[in-house]
Amino acid sequence: MTQTVFAPWDDPDQQPLIRFQNVTKRFGEFVAIDDLTLDIFEREFFALLGPSGCGKTTMMRMLAGFESISEGRIELSGKDIGHVPPNKRAVNMMFQSYALFPHLSVWDNIAFGLRRDRKSKEEIDSRVTEMLKLTRLEKFARRKPHQISGGQRQRVALARSLAKAPKLLLLDEPLGALDKKLRQDTQFELMDIQESTGTTFVIVTHDQEEAMTVASRVAVMDEGRVIQVATPANIYEYPNSVYVADFIGDVNIIDAKARPMGENTYALDWIDGQPPLRAESKTGFSEGQQAHLAIRPEKIRITKEKPEDAPNALEGKVLDIAYLGNLSTYHVQLPGGQVIKAQTANTRRIARRDITWEDPVWVSWSATAGVLLEH
Repeated sequence: MTQTVFAPWDDPDQQPLIRFQNVTKRFGEFVAIDDLTLDIFEREFFALLGPSGCGKTTMMRMLAGFESISEGRIELSGKDIGHVPPNKRAVNMMFQSYALFPHLSVWDNIAFGLRRDRKSKEEIDSRVTEMLKLTRLEKFARRKPHQISGGQRQRVALARSLAKAPKLLLLDEPLGALDKKLRQDTQFELMDIQESTGTTFVIVTHDQEEAMTVASRVAVMDEGRVIQVATPANIYEYPNSVYVADFIGDVNIIDAKARPMGENTYALDWIDGQPPLRAESKTGFSEGQQAHLAIRPEKIRITKEKPEDAPNALEGKVLDIAYLGNLSTYHVQLPGGQVIKAQTANTRRIARRDITWEDPVWVSWSATAGVLLEH
């Protein structure tokens, strides 16, 4: 049985759940969101990713109804929600601080919204039990928030947000307060919960690793604009700009002038006195056009001997080594002074490593290893 790939954004017949249409948000003179158009589909786990101040939280607050729109419109299920008050939207928001009621038990925290909606006792009991099970909190139902761990409090906040079965759950830096190990575990829990409930999740984060782990698609933002929207794999492998390449993961950027050499093949003149580099690109570049070659460190080989058959091989010396347990990143200085990072998996014990500081080495990569970018 073949598994169908979840990609509603590739299907022209699919209607988005959320639609931002030419949305602008101003605070006085300051433009926080600049003419933004974006579609998010049902059942998506969508990440808004960018540095502080890029507008991602403002977007989320507009979706929740806490901020008004200066221009444009936001639709939820085809309806304009610009004038719908927050409590009338099928949207729930989970805050970074979790905002749990300290005097209420885990059970009562989860039941809070249902009681306010005047649900029957049977409905509340059944829904809270379901949420406790979903978030694996049954054992903690009678405890108060201060009697459980940070990760458990985070799950209580999630259970409370999902109890009212919103169409859309907004998560603002939800894992920011957790330590790295717990954060990673919780990311997978979030993905499982999102999948089993089928709720559309939109998460705001400045943590690229988190966005790449949990999301079906990622929108990389800068200064109120969306720079690229794509699946995590495509954002990583096919960034559309130096900004995106640089924001996601580690990358080497080599500035050069492009010379067409045949179909989709270019020579790159990058520094005087060094042979041109070779790159393949489906994006067209004209003779002498400025280009930027973005190559991930794991796609660069580092060797002591000159490789025989590599289309790109440069000599340098090891300036620095960052040992990350499973990986080592070598910083190699080239003759022109530029530093290239090459990454290798540590399959052998560190004592048996054959390349060390100050060693003369060769870094090499194929013509298809990098992405040629215009800007």
